[in-house]
Order: sequence, then structure tokens, then C-alpha cells
Amino acid sequence: MKDADIASRRAARLGAVQALYQMEVSGASTADVVADFVAGKLPRETEATYTESEGDLELFQVLVEKAVERQATLDRAIARHLSKGWRLERIDAVARAILRAGAAELEQRRDIPKAVVLDEYVEIAKSFFEGPEPGFINAALEAVARDLRSDEQGA
Repeated sequence: MKDADIASRRAARLGAVQALYQMEVSGASTADVVADFVAGKLPRETEATYTESEGDLELFQVLVEKAVERQATLDRAIARHLSKGWRLERIDAVARAILRAGAAELEQRRDIPKAVVLDEYVEIAKSFFEGPEPGFINAALEAVARDLRSDEQGA
């Protein structure tokens, strides 16, 4: 895969996380966030690596639309792997958006290797959090991947 394609997918993933967060906190619609992405307003990032490339619109739409459409199912898959006594609603909204986008990609884009998906969302988590959250997101998505991709070897 070319560097431009990798950067395009990274921009789509980051944009999807930001869009899901925006939808949760402001009530924006899927149409609103897709329009923002197309207009170049998402992802919002100061790092040149994300803004130099146009995001992969198809991947962005799949992530946002499926995360919303299948939210109850994906949330259950995530919640099953949280520590005892933790509920998804108690988790930081950004972390929740990362988990939902990652779970949607694991479920919907089987053409993208599990290891790539996990690595990409851990890197996104690192751009938002300096504490234990990236490790938590890695562990949670790893467990979700075992459920959603149970037919894959090594899943």
C-alpha cells in the first residue's frame, strides 16, 4: 500500500473518531459530519501527517455510518470486555468514540488486517491521551476483535 493511501486511511480514522465524538456531544447528524469531512473540516489535527492527505471518504463513511447504525451491537461487544463494574457510559467520550470506530472497522472491513486496525486506533488514542488509555483501548479492541473476527486465525 502506498504512503498516500495509508495517510488517507489514517485521516479517515481520525476524522471518524472526531465525528463520533462530535455527534455524541453536540447531536450532529451523520450527514453533518460527512459534509464536514468532505469540506476538509475533519479531521481536526495540527499534525501535518493527517492534514497533508485527503481522507478516504469511503472508509470514513463506513466507520461513521456503521458505528451509528450498529451502535447497540458494537457497544455490547465492547462492554463485554470492560473490567467488572465498568460501564461504557463511564468511559471518557473520546475513548468511547475510538472504541466504537475501531469496533466498526473490525466488523465491517475484514480486508484490513486486525493488527493494522488495532495499531491505528492505539496511535489515535496516543494522540489524545498520555496515561493508560492507549493500553486500555488496545486490550479492549483486541478482545472485541476475538469476538467479531472469531473465524480469523489468530483473532
